Amino acid sequence: MILVVVILLPVNEWVLIGTKWTDSHPTLAWVAYIAAYTAATILIIPGTILTVTAGFLFGAPVGVALVSIGSLSGASCAFLIGRFLARDWAKNRMRNFQKFKALDIATRHKGFIIVLLTRLSPLFPFNLLNYAFGLTAVRFRDYVLASWIGMIPAIILYVSIGSATKNVTELASQGFQGQGSQKLLLVAGLIATLLLATIIMRIATKTLDQQLTKKTGNNPK
Repeated sequence: MILVVVILLPVNEWVLIGTKWTDSHPTLAWVAYIAAYTAATILIIPGTILTVTAGFLFGAPVGVALVSIGSLSGASCAFLIGRFLARDWAKNRMRNFQKFKALDIATRHKGFIIVLLTRLSPLFPFNLLNYAFGLTAVRFRDYVLASWIGMIPAIILYVSIGSATKNVTELASQGFQGQGSQKLLLVAGLIATLLLATIIMRIATKTLDQQLTKKTGNNPK
């Protein structure tokens, strides 16, 4: 669908217009972006493209900050909705989530750790998980803090991809002659970020699986 949109619609012109508007109205752009990310999280819309866009529009430092605020705001709202306003709806959605029972049991004992590990692991759907945790016994403050810490590696990775894309585009528009060191730094930084994020996710997934198995009594011991 993304490829079709890029081919059929004037995406380049839209990106150019959006970039100029963002540069001219930075504060308003920040507020609009945070609001859009919060709404997307509540509506269970995948935020990967939004995260990459933040790197392209705002650069790495600001983009990471904006995505952190927007994702945490949306995750907190979804958690509270699942816990107090739409509990029956959330329960119905969790029926097809095979690991929810194990997750529910595990959070009764180690809420902060379980939330942190699920945020670091790519095996759990981020947006749906927000509502799932609202049904568990995890404390809201533990949920917020663990979510914020656990989302940072993935946020840095995707924002870095967006920022690198913009930098490469700018280098291409200026001509690549004499820009070898900048290209090398871009590629090296992106690869290092990807490797680090992958290692963290693999460790988190393995540890989380052990924790869930232990809490549900399926441990071979």
